[in-house]
Amino acid sequence: MPQAGFTMRDIDIQKAALRGEPSYVWRSGQERRMQMILREAESHISGRILDLGCGVGTYLRHLAEHANEAFGLELDFDRAKIASSLHLTIACSAGENLPFASDSFDLILSHEVLEHVEDDRTNLEEISRALRLPDPEKNLPGGRLILFLPNRGYPFETHGIYWRGKYHFGNIPLVNYLPLRLRNHLAPHVRVYSTRNLIRLLDGLPLRIIRRTIIFGAYDNIIARWPVIGKALRAFLHALEQTPLRIFGLSHFWVLERIEACQDN
Repeated sequence: MPQAGFTMRDIDIQKAALRGEPSYVWRSGQERRMQMILREAESHISGRILDLGCGVGTYLRHLAEHANEAFGLELDFDRAKIASSLHLTIACSAGENLPFASDSFDLILSHEVLEHVEDDRTNLEEISRALRLPDPEKNLPGGRLILFLPNRGYPFETHGIYWRGKYHFGNIPLVNYLPLRLRNHLAPHVRVYSTRNLIRLLDGLPLRIIRRTIIFGAYDNIIARWPVIGKALRAFLHALEQTPLRIFGLSHFWVLERIEACQDN
């Protein structure tokens, strides 16, 4: 928490570090991810959807164009207020205690959010509870979760670090390759995940994996400054997503589906 003597800018930086910065503009990177969401959501997108940690509503307003009902959940009141001003239905709450009934949603999006929550396992338990149960009689599958998360294999920590009592924004090289205890000392404000971590985190939850991969970013900022170099870099890195070298990508992209809870014998 901010201490006495901190300026408002210090407090804003602290809040951004703890909760991340949402997407404020719509560029090729956001459009690419949106198309991935739509493709993997399939028919679920036309039902009842929830954008968990919706920020200022950048993705939610695009999702709402396809959905029967669309809701956003955002912990930060100021961001929730901005999203509400776009005529979106927003709840201001933590993801560990979703203010929605069980079996409520056909689709839930968690876009680079889980790494910031207080308790990621509890958050996933709540997501599982809120997803629609499968209906075998109607041949309907369970609700789907679309999950984007930071990859520990990426050579940069994109959320910045704390060093000598001060937060430093930026892409910090090799931090995620340090032993986890040291990495978490430098970046205590945000988690990072390996595939093994994620499998362990999901263990025992009523979710089955539909798809999982690792993707690189869109590098729109680089392209804005050096268009030729930036576009060549993006094309090269996106091609690597089809190879084992995707382990060095920016984000995990997982699609999971709600199943019936296992019954003990």
